Amino acid sequence: MAKLTVRDLNVQGKRVFVRVDYNVPLEEKDGQMVITDATRIVETLPTLRLLIGQGAKLILAAHLGRPKGKREATMSLRPVAAELERLLGFPVAFADDCIGPKVEQMVAVMKPGDVLLLENVRYYNEEEANDPAFAENLAKVADVYVNDAFGAAHRAHASTEGVARLVAKRGGQCAAGLLMERELKFLGDELDEPARPFVVILGGAKVSDKIQVIDRLLEKADALLIGGAMAYTFRLAQGYKTGKSLIEPDKTDTAQAALAKAKQRGVKFLLPVDDVVAVPVKTDKLDKKGKPVIDYQNVRVSADMNCPDDAAGLDIGPATVKAYSEEVAKAKTILWNGPMGLFEDKRFAEGTFAVARAVAEVTQTGGAKSIIGGGDSVKAINKAKLGDKVTFMSTGGGASLEFLEGRVLPGVAALSDK
Repeated sequence: MAKLTVRDLNVQGKRVFVRVDYNVPLEEKDGQMVITDATRIVETLPTLRLLIGQGAKLILAAHLGRPKGKREATMSLRPVAAELERLLGFPVAFADDCIGPKVEQMVAVMKPGDVLLLENVRYYNEEEANDPAFAENLAKVADVYVNDAFGAAHRAHASTEGVARLVAKRGGQCAAGLLMERELKFLGDELDEPARPFVVILGGAKVSDKIQVIDRLLEKADALLIGGAMAYTFRLAQGYKTGKSLIEPDKTDTAQAALAKAKQRGVKFLLPVDDVVAVPVKTDKLDKKGKPVIDYQNVRVSADMNCPDDAAGLDIGPATVKAYSEEVAKAKTILWNGPMGLFEDKRFAEGTFAVARAVAEVTQTGGAKSIIGGGDSVKAINKAKLGDKVTFMSTGGGASLEFLEGRVLPGVAALSDK
């Protein structure tokens, strides 16, 4: 169903509450929190510039991290306000709260074209609980509601759903931003009637994360190419040994059902025919999340469908890269979600990067549409420096998956229909 977009609004002099996704990566440097990747801020600029040009008073709301209802200085949006000001090229005011008299006073003196960024909405537990009183307080400063935060649209939170409902109840308009509009176009419209052949590449760790997507896409795709750790659950389901590879033994029935459905529907279902394997060795070191660092030794290519007992499969091998690249080269529409291996380690990155090159190549020279479904796939494409060679990269990880599964996203459902 077509949703109202910012192009359909008349916002001259109106207070426009814009939900943006400014959940950017930050690092502490010399006692200051510094943004390490501003992509999410940059992605919102077209929407903001359009609204500013139309004379709106912009009130921006976002979350950052998981402060769990407390004011955590490391999760303040203040550095984001400074970066946004730099990117926009004119002043961005910052409120050190997201509700209350101080915010209302700051909004009251705004002029058309002014921009105000509110502090992290997750400093309040009421945000994630979609508390009606909290939503009412947020909505006090809104005449019009715009959602440009696709990455948070699968959550029914106060700022993504509650405020929109209240604005609509008062007769105000609720619209999609330009970024949200593009997400709905590429993940929705373009994949509803894809140009064929339609090739889907799925990777990542778990079958359980992707099974609904696999099931739904088996009804549309001409070919499914599987990589990442979830390939080993499929191998296990086929009776092969998986060594120390990451597997979900309780999901083999699910994997078998997907293989049977693909056969029944005549969908090519490609699994790796070789792997890059290594012996995992636990070390005494801990990573940033406090988990033990694994050292991988004796890295080698294995052409045996049975993984060696002492080794884990960590990337697709050269024969698989060749087969997958050949399949991608025939495609007219490509959807890619999930890396082919542990691409953060360069020893296990070639499978993911090779597939990325194949996708970029057919997009640039074969006229294919390539849609990258958020999360680690986007990180991998950017790491391969091919971000500008694909058609569209989604900003939503979990939201992209849920949308592809065919679920209704609360943040989208709350917007006004055209």
